[in-house]
Amino acid sequence: MATKSDSINDIKVDSKALYLEEVFTDRRIGTIRRLTPVQGDGERDTARAVLYIGETQVMTPAGALPIGFEIGAGSLEEAADKFGQLAKDAIERTVKELQELRRQAASSIVIPQGGLPPAGGMGGGGKIQMP
Repeated sequence: MATKSDSINDIKVDSKALYLEEVFTDRRIGTIRRLTPVQGDGERDTARAVLYIGETQVMTPAGALPIGFEIGAGSLEEAADKFGQLAKDAIERTVKELQELRRQAASSIVIPQGGLPPAGGMGGGGKIQMP
């Protein structure tokens, strides 16, 4: 089993998987992050594709819920054009996932500590014993 100090010693940045991150926003709907792959020396790595990540948030009774999604695009302008529909899709997916989690939580079965009682009788799983 790994100890706490072993996991701390394994923390390091992979110099072959670095990206330059730029953030673009309209200050209204959300942000687009452009991740440009770079080599260990900071020069552009042309062997890897530029990535675009969209981010927005929706307000819930519990506060702001961040929504993130990938945007398959070849330019910042194309990413901006695709942002709206992809954001809607990501929000719908998130709402469905939240509804499913609520459904699962509402239908979860609670089993008493001693297990289920035998058919036709009272269970004896508690700490109070009847004479």
